Amino acid sequence: MEEQIVNESSADGDTVIDIINVRKSYQRGGMEIPILNGIDLTVKTGEFLAIMGPSGSGKSTLMNMIGCLDRPTSGQIFVKGQDINQISDNELAHLRGREIGFVFQTFNLIPRLTAYQNVELPTFASKKNGTDVSTKVRDLLELVGLKDRMDHKTTELSGGQCQRVAIARALINDPMLILADEPTGNLDSKTTDEIMKMFSDLHDQGRTIVMITHDPEIAEFADRMVLVKDGVIENN
Repeated sequence: MEEQIVNESSADGDTVIDIINVRKSYQRGGMEIPILNGIDLTVKTGEFLAIMGPSGSGKSTLMNMIGCLDRPTSGQIFVKGQDINQISDNELAHLRGREIGFVFQTFNLIPRLTAYQNVELPTFASKKNGTDVSTKVRDLLELVGLKDRMDHKTTELSGGQCQRVAIARALINDPMLILADEPTGNLDSKTTDEIMKMFSDLHDQGRTIVMITHDPEIAEFADRMVLVKDGVIENN
């Protein structure tokens, strides 16, 4: 059995994600296309980090690396001190489902399910013993202001309400990290302010949040911002 590598500096409880000299490229038409060109980034516990960059900058690929949705071509990514290159795909999927809560621009909810059922869904894979799932789902939907809409299908909800469901779903397994990809991209300005206030409140409660955005006004809600351009971080 291969010995797993542990990064002690990122296993001390203060660091959630540690990315070291990460490069990522894809094969297209027999050519290797580089996307990330040596990324170094650390996400600390309790931090609210915004990652900005123009289209094609590599920020979405970086999001996939942070979210353990993909592996780097080279370099290392440590999640709570564990090198994701040293674990199997099944172990990586389990780590991702247990420790990272995702909020997407397009919500990624299941239309035929109710708000309650969408929030409950990630618990089936996590199988956390001793957890009163029903109470927790209801508490989270109340937290995001949807106590009276939990039995409505997502097709019966507004865009802002759907994003609130997505935030509740992201919180259901008590993840160490909330990863939000353009979370207000499909929302009007009033609803955007409401959703970002909710992220700020979660951050004030000690949640670790990484948000991908192209909007400088949205990035202002974070307490740190990094800019990705041409596959590298220009400020860190």
